[in-house]
Amino acid sequence: MTGRERTLTTLAHQKTDRPPWVPFAGVHAGKLKGYDAIEVLTDANKLHESLLEVHKLYAPDGMPVVFDLQIEAEILGCELQWNKDNPPSIKKHPLADEQAIPCKCLIPTPESGRLPIILDVMRRMKKDVGGTTALFGLITGPFTLASHLRGSDIFMDMIEEEDYVKELVDFCGEVCMKMTEMYIEAGMDVIAVVDPLISQISTSHFEELVAPTFKAVFDFIRNKGALSSFFVCGNATRQIEAMCVTGPDAISIDDNINLSDAKKITDKHNITISGNIPLAGIMLFGNQQDNMKSVIGILDSVDHHNLIVSPGCDMPYATPAENTIAAGLAVKETESCRAMVEDYEKVADNVVVELPDYANRKKVLIELFMLNSETCAACTYMLKLVADAEGEYKDYAEYIEYKLTEKGHIPRVKKMGLKNLPAICVNGDIKWVSVIPGKEEFMAVIKEYAAKKK
Repeated sequence: MTGRERTLTTLAHQKTDRPPWVPFAGVHAGKLKGYDAIEVLTDANKLHESLLEVHKLYAPDGMPVVFDLQIEAEILGCELQWNKDNPPSIKKHPLADEQAIPCKCLIPTPESGRLPIILDVMRRMKKDVGGTTALFGLITGPFTLASHLRGSDIFMDMIEEEDYVKELVDFCGEVCMKMTEMYIEAGMDVIAVVDPLISQISTSHFEELVAPTFKAVFDFIRNKGALSSFFVCGNATRQIEAMCVTGPDAISIDDNINLSDAKKITDKHNITISGNIPLAGIMLFGNQQDNMKSVIGILDSVDHHNLIVSPGCDMPYATPAENTIAAGLAVKETESCRAMVEDYEKVADNVVVELPDYANRKKVLIELFMLNSETCAACTYMLKLVADAEGEYKDYAEYIEYKLTEKGHIPRVKKMGLKNLPAICVNGDIKWVSVIPGKEEFMAVIKEYAAKKK
């Protein structure tokens, strides 16, 4: 059984010899060849060369061609902030100042934005490795794309302007379908609809405002003869059931979600689940033994039917190649790897974390705990909420950001008792976890804490 056959058979909910191994190497692919994120996302030859290196080193059963949730947004008029070790982020939202719907003339064509580069590389990869390896085309999900266009105001729109949100999300669904069509024509076997912000909204808002569009997108993918996956980041536990109802062939989760609990739900709907090797603590900052043990733990925790083993999301740029190789080996040679790490115990970092003296501070302290606000959309919008409101609270409060991609911040996250990210703590109290509050709610809490100091 080839890797492609194994991946597609698993997504068709049939038995295989073992779970497929699908490393999500986005800009990390460029790191393997010495290219930065800007180079690998703007140069077809460098992207192609990097992907072939991913294929050679990691021997995947399936792999994405590009992991960049700003491709469609850029075409639709979003201004990007480019980074050398991350995909770009949204710098300016074209609908930030008006509740409008973009002109349908902006819906992508093969000549739009960076699509000529991406479609060229997809065709090359299909020719080079597509016979034995399943290729994933990743598109930005309709709600995250709508958020890119509108900005953080979309969360208030969901309360006050439901009809507008539905219309904007439907437009973004049309964009998804057009991207799907182009990617399938370029040879992609699986279309992954990546919508990290789903974890940041309520189940009722998901079901009422965006689920119909997702269902339409997954039906479109199926009618085009391809398979699908619904990618979500953050603690989307409460949305898993509703996500299943939209009809994807698979759901991909990160380590914010308990895999065993989630798989009980996906199994009920006969949907494949993908995940969820921790990105920071294991893949980025762990060692080979840590990665082997993590994968073995995943394999031991659930039945292998309808399971794909993969990182929790897009791998950090600086992930050591040896860690990813070890993770893949544990999928393929589980018992020999089990013997290798049988007596291994991870040595705890003896880092002493001193928490602020919240009670005696002059100002209220807002602490943001992020996976990475430059790459995680949920983190980006949570940070934007706090930063944009700073002018209103700066006289009596201030904020600080801690990124999990900086090793020294991991012990602080544990010390605070946080189980899921992103999160906002106020004067040491956990206030919002995997939920972006509305501005009014946020400001009310900050003012309440400030009043206690008087």
